[in-house]
Amino acid sequence: MSDRETWATRPGFILAAIGSAVGLGNLWQFPFKTATNGGAAFVVFYLFAVVLVGFPAMLAEFVLGRRTNVNAVDAFAKLGHRQWRAIGGLAVLTGFWILSYYNVVGGWVLRYILGSARGAYFADPGGYFGAVSAGPPAVAAQAVFLAIVVGIVALGIEDGIEKATKLMVPSILLLMVALAVWVATLPGAGAGYEFFLSPDVGVMVNNAGSIIPFAVGQAFFTLSLGMAIMVTYSSYVGGEDNLVVDGGAIVVTNTLVGVLAGLVVFPILLTIGADITTETGGAGALFVATAAGFGSVPFGRVFGVVFFGVVLIAALSSAISLLEVTVAYANDNYDVPRTVLAPAIGVALFVLGLPSAWDTAWLTWFDSFAYQVFLPLSVLATAIFVGWVLGADAVTELREGAAGLGAGADAWLWTVRLVVVAGVTLTLALGINEMFLVEDAAVYAPF
Repeated sequence: MSDRETWATRPGFILAAIGSAVGLGNLWQFPFKTATNGGAAFVVFYLFAVVLVGFPAMLAEFVLGRRTNVNAVDAFAKLGHRQWRAIGGLAVLTGFWILSYYNVVGGWVLRYILGSARGAYFADPGGYFGAVSAGPPAVAAQAVFLAIVVGIVALGIEDGIEKATKLMVPSILLLMVALAVWVATLPGAGAGYEFFLSPDVGVMVNNAGSIIPFAVGQAFFTLSLGMAIMVTYSSYVGGEDNLVVDGGAIVVTNTLVGVLAGLVVFPILLTIGADITTETGGAGALFVATAAGFGSVPFGRVFGVVFFGVVLIAALSSAISLLEVTVAYANDNYDVPRTVLAPAIGVALFVLGLPSAWDTAWLTWFDSFAYQVFLPLSVLATAIFVGWVLGADAVTELREGAAGLGAGADAWLWTVRLVVVAGVTLTLALGINEMFLVEDAAVYAPF
């Protein structure tokens, strides 16, 4: 087994974890999940899901990682529960599965940065997306994006991931704020803000059953839960770090970027007259809709490059964390340097991602399976283990370094045991129904 690295600084860990959470889940999916699930009503349920389910579940993953200082699979064995290692294996598999098609979307972002600079998509945004999103162009772009990710992870924790995310995360925040300020000057800004920020109570009450599962699932995705990322990253931290404070910083920053994404995207869509409840569904929504917006406003090429540059930084920061999960497992168990492991795993990811790169229907299928089955199943299993098996030891670990937490740690444990488990169970049941049981179930779509 190779020597295990650690974060050079506590801010390095926080920024890396924020970089993992602040990714395509915020900039690619969040605005359009909002659009197709009731607008501001979805935002309200999402915020509740983040606080009541996402934050406690994140702390559960932190506890596993810091208490064991090993990868997500071996953590269970080190705690004396070897029979639970399959949970860690599921989380690693989930992250690997997601990264296989995530790289494809990252390749699209690269193409859109070039397309923005040349104004290539201004005349026909839909046609441009169709030309670059599937087939040989998408395969080539996928390979380039993946090569960048592999190169950063191969450099290691301190020299690769920590240094990269220290630059990426502040850049994302600054550029998103700048874009939000610019968008405020567009003629559709007011209508966009109203759709995004003014919830309709009637919509919330009448559609809660259909909105809540998507809101909870979105909380998992945007907080990088269920993919072994937070277990892996927290395994590199010291025992004196305050998990509650660090987790709170991650949740707040992640939510801020999601809100900023909505403040940028919806005014653009309303400015170009898009029917945001029907025209923004599907894997290409972010690209087609925003491309149309940049094609119709002054200095569209400049703002297009900046916007998709932000999306690229976010995509890279999350992809780095997803690859690190698998590399960490292999690095802990085999005497092979990460300079070899990262490229080897990258090749396997490239192969698994080929269907998604060749046809967007496959990408949608991979995403649906991850979103509705893998993620909630992984989070549920981890919550059960931490809440009902680890129990008192989890409370002890949470209190480590968190002076004055007191009874708050016990309250957290019961939140994991009851609220998180119940909420995730409901989400998983609805996801399985959608994937396997309803007429025209999503599991059969690509076939």
